[in-house]
Amino acid sequence: MHHWTYTSPLLILVFGLGSLAFPVPPEAQRVLAVKPKDAKVLILGGGVAGVVAARTMHEQGIDDFIIVEARSELGGRMMSHEFGAAGNRWAVEVGANWVQGTQTRNGPANPIWMLAKKHNVSLHSSDFFGRLIPERLVARSVATYDYSGPVDFQDIFQESIRDFDRLTALAGARVPQRLVDMTARSGYSLSGALPNSPHKMAAEYYQFDWEFGATPEETSWLASSWAHNSTFRMFSHENLLSIDQRGFKALIQEEAESFLDQEQVKLNAAVTTIHSSENGVVVSLAGGSELMADYALCTFSLGVLQHEGVQFVPPLPVWKLEAIHSMSMGTYTKIFLQFPKKFWFDTEIALYADHERGRYPIWQSLDHEAFFPGCGILFATVTGDFSRRIESMDDSAVQGEILAVLQSMFPDATIPDPLDFYFQRWYSDPLFRGSYSNWPANFLSEHQTNLRANVGKRLWFAGEATSKKHFGYLHGAYSEGRDIAMIMADCIHGRGCLGLEHIDRVRNALPYDIA
Repeated sequence: MHHWTYTSPLLILVFGLGSLAFPVPPEAQRVLAVKPKDAKVLILGGGVAGVVAARTMHEQGIDDFIIVEARSELGGRMMSHEFGAAGNRWAVEVGANWVQGTQTRNGPANPIWMLAKKHNVSLHSSDFFGRLIPERLVARSVATYDYSGPVDFQDIFQESIRDFDRLTALAGARVPQRLVDMTARSGYSLSGALPNSPHKMAAEYYQFDWEFGATPEETSWLASSWAHNSTFRMFSHENLLSIDQRGFKALIQEEAESFLDQEQVKLNAAVTTIHSSENGVVVSLAGGSELMADYALCTFSLGVLQHEGVQFVPPLPVWKLEAIHSMSMGTYTKIFLQFPKKFWFDTEIALYADHERGRYPIWQSLDHEAFFPGCGILFATVTGDFSRRIESMDDSAVQGEILAVLQSMFPDATIPDPLDFYFQRWYSDPLFRGSYSNWPANFLSEHQTNLRANVGKRLWFAGEATSKKHFGYLHGAYSEGRDIAMIMADCIHGRGCLGLEHIDRVRNALPYDIA
């Protein structure tokens, strides 16, 4: 496992003595001083980070908390959807879908995998790359197509795997030399990978965008490499697809049921405003009600914080806002179709190469002997700007484009209208504003420190985006919920409450030379 910590030679850390001071509205101070508090801690958001934080507090002897969740169930971005025509309906995963990395021998185990085993979640190993022996592909798991129909570009696909391995290896070599970060596109170029054809663009997309939810141009070379290595080298290279008809969310919902009482969860409660002061927090909910506590732990997605879906009073300090807006939010969209009968590939996955990079490139069959035989379900995945593009379109327009691509892939088939069609609009949804975080090249380690840091003694933050090693992954949300809750428990028990460091201003070590 490679875990890299680096400091750019162009940057120095300037540690401040505290955040900017803002007045707290007198009415909030009066409410906190007069009314009894509803709980010691309000955990805002009932996804993986929120539930694991609650469990950690329970294990530390703190049960005076309330999980406040805007939706009608716990799970956050672990979201399933009942899909299909009458008599052939299935739970499909529109959000998180895989356990990414399990365990290698006696090494560290992925905590999401451990939860899945504990709650008997049905999983199946996804074969993303086929079985290889030296210099020869012996079993294909990915069929390849382009705008002319079936086309064999397996050699290019296998080369894209080697290109990604070189990308991460060169990133690792830069760290001990304290060389600056660059975009992953720059890293690809420096390693000699130049995707100059539709087949090469599709193969690169499969290796990179499909994992990070963003393009190489939008992504840090070093951070994408250490996040990948810290997952697949720390745990294992295995990817386990959830096929559980309770939904993948069952692992976190059943874990919650094992320790939560009914009064510790408030569902259908969207947070609108958080007032914080030296005395505690007042959380306003849609509909006008309020909850009061000593502490609040915010587990909202980075996208919600960026879109100011929740108002903070006083406003968050500049160092916190800069961190929030320096990171980016990836969008990962699965588009599901159900047909009367299967007419497509027999492999698990197909790769489609279009003249436009990222145009419906990844296809997965659930009508497969390993998954749901006879279900008639096929889904395509798009990411980033293309995800946001289709969210702006009517379903019928997206369906028309999808069917046209399928007709290109299978020119001899008669493509029927689908029996059912669905995709989740993650970016447009005010509760999420994207799928998971992504680390761009301009997002510095100092910004990550500030993104994670508490604001004052009462306002704390946790989620996959605050994880340095595992941003963008479910196990990142798990570890951050656990670790931040442990720090808060020390505060609550009086074992010390120094909080997490932050940096008031992130400066260049040298002045800008603009002469």
